[in-house]
Amino acid sequence: MQATAPLEIGQMAPEFRLKGPGGQFVALSEYRGRKNVVLVFYPLAFSAVCSHQLPAIEKEIARFEKLDAVVLGISVDSHYSNTAFAERLKISFPLLSDFKRETSAAYGVLLEESGHSGRATFVVDKQGKLAYKDVSPVLAEIPSNERVLGALAGLP
Repeated sequence: MQATAPLEIGQMAPEFRLKGPGGQFVALSEYRGRKNVVLVFYPLAFSAVCSHQLPAIEKEIARFEKLDAVVLGISVDSHYSNTAFAERLKISFPLLSDFKRETSAAYGVLLEESGHSGRATFVVDKQGKLAYKDVSPVLAEIPSNERVLGALAGLP
């Protein structure tokens, strides 16, 4: 199922630079030393489960921010599709385009046979290290926001 070896808690999170809203690039390193980062990999914009997953995160966005975290959604869709998807769902956090599938592969969640990522959530601490991961065994299973918020609450 996974393209690369799974990432281990405590290792440096793989760097990325992906197109986000308006075609502006967003890099993981922009947040190092300033914010914890929650990476939400979702398979495809406009799909049924993703259309429930992202609004559920949006409802909790104030809780993520209170824990000094930013949320970044990542899919293999173009930044145009992600922008339209965010507008449709009224999502305030950036949805980033992993169009070349390099970031999904680096995080070990690329499903090569279907050409998109699996559903997974990672927490990267302010030092750039992986602090938490939840990789769903099946696409229909959404990672728990409460577990992610709990992991964030345990960070210094």
